[in-house]
Amino acid sequence: MKRKLDHGDAAAEGLALEVLAWLAGDEEKLFPFLQLSGLNPGTVRESARDPAFLGAVLDHVMGDEPMLLACARTLDVKPEKIAAAWRRLQPPDFDPDL
Repeated sequence: MKRKLDHGDAAAEGLALEVLAWLAGDEEKLFPFLQLSGLNPGTVRESARDPAFLGAVLDHVMGDEPMLLACARTLDVKPEKIAAAWRRLQPPDFDPDL
């Protein structure tokens, strides 16, 4: 079941797209992400429409503090804003009662 997007989700996705563009601008940052994700440069463009993929982009950056800080500095945002977008794009918690 797909969750309904709201304004906050759209803002998080927009920031994730900026982070993806930042990653794509540097092969040394992009290729490790591609290797981990199993994607290639051609499929990244298609995947960029998927909120789960965008969450994975942010997950990748959040897993490397120097990368997070460099990205935030380049995008002129606080790292906390990237962290908030990352939390917003994470899948919902599993509910065994559903």
